[in-house]
Amino acid sequence: MSVTAQSVWDNCLSFIKDNIQPQAYKTWFEPIKPVKLTNKALSIQVPSKFFYEWLEEHYVKLLKVALVKELGNTARLVYIIKMENTYGNKKPFTEKIPSANRSNVKAQEVDVPIKNKSPELKNPFVIPGIRNVKIESQLNPNYNFDNFLEGDSNRLARSAGMAVANKPGGTSFNPLLIFGGVGLGKTHIAHAIGVEIKDKYPEKTVLYISAEKFTQQYIESVKKNTRNDFIHFYQLIDVLIIDDVQFFSGKSGTQDVFFHIFNHLHQNGKQVILTSDKAPVDMQDIEQRLLSRFKWGLSAELQTPDFETRVSIVKNKLYRDGVEMPDDIIEYVAKNIKSNVRELEGAIISLIAQSSFNKKEVTIDLAKQVVEKFVKNTKREVSIDYIQKVVSDYFQMDVSTLQSKTRKRHIVQARQLAMFFAKKFTKASLASIGSQIGKRDHATVLHACKTVDNLSSTDKQFRKYVEDLTKKLSL
Repeated sequence: MSVTAQSVWDNCLSFIKDNIQPQAYKTWFEPIKPVKLTNKALSIQVPSKFFYEWLEEHYVKLLKVALVKELGNTARLVYIIKMENTYGNKKPFTEKIPSANRSNVKAQEVDVPIKNKSPELKNPFVIPGIRNVKIESQLNPNYNFDNFLEGDSNRLARSAGMAVANKPGGTSFNPLLIFGGVGLGKTHIAHAIGVEIKDKYPEKTVLYISAEKFTQQYIESVKKNTRNDFIHFYQLIDVLIIDDVQFFSGKSGTQDVFFHIFNHLHQNGKQVILTSDKAPVDMQDIEQRLLSRFKWGLSAELQTPDFETRVSIVKNKLYRDGVEMPDDIIEYVAKNIKSNVRELEGAIISLIAQSSFNKKEVTIDLAKQVVEKFVKNTKREVSIDYIQKVVSDYFQMDVSTLQSKTRKRHIVQARQLAMFFAKKFTKASLASIGSQIGKRDHATVLHACKTVDNLSSTDKQFRKYVEDLTKKLSL
């Protein structure tokens, strides 16, 4: 039986498979293709330079033992890197590199040169004319885990954030997508993860950026013909945090460039953290290939904090500001401002300001005045519970009837209207709406919204229901 590259490699794989974890074998050895066997030198094809570097760093001894076992002490291994260049060059490139630790071999020439290697990497955060090679993290140290209080509404997101901070790129939470309505702490927790990583791993390059600024930088790079510099810069990052990723909606060029950056970072074991005002399933005009990657890791929802959590947030805010306040006033504020953390903290700041500027003692009456003005001047966020109550009252039924499994036409329509208005007036995800309105799934909510849209345009009586309820919920 003649010895071929395939037969030698198959025997090597049998040995390797017995000596490493199944997942590592699948990731790092299954994609390799044996190409040729020449004078005890086995050439293997790998999909990227990173792939080759990883093999050399982590599995070179195992490869050496396997190869010597098959071909003897003079065995040599040559890597052939073959991949499509994702940045616009049409030619794939092939580079032959002899394995490290083989001092008797000279490096072979590159068949097709790798283009786009810039001697001076452009940092989009550096002002032109100012020399600055260090990448600043753009993190706000005031946003940390110490002042991000845990409650039922944020426990999953906070715990996942802590896990990522302890082991960036080394957990299954990659990417970590944190989503939820305005003022619930998405930006806070994103910064907190970055701040914690910088503290634990000072050598890692961490970068926080809003999706809007990322898009502006990308547009600028296209104008100046420095797109590849832009891509290469972001490929250097160890931990990339992008805030408000829903801003990419409809921007195909930005989505395309982020897709390549994301792939590179993820394949290289780097950490990606994203925030959004909605779950991946609810994002509009985002390419399917990006949405599928958003779902690779963990999507954690931040919900409206419950009463106990709101009380804790107020007390923590007062403690940090060195202010004392009676418990009954704290509870009054927490009870009446429910929508989000930002409004809650804003009300406390207003209360302290009113008290100190007017030299008034903080009383329950002062608290009522401040909360009343604050709530009046703040756009009210309608809750799903409130929507269900308004719709149930309008159709003269109980909320439990609205949520029931019955298929009676008028109850089904009321339920569909509640789902439609929950999507219209709240920031809740479709899954969250379905869960709160009779434990339905997101597909049922999506169907309900389409049905309401269709009936509104074809059924005069149904259109009146929509108009009446819109007025009631907009008051």
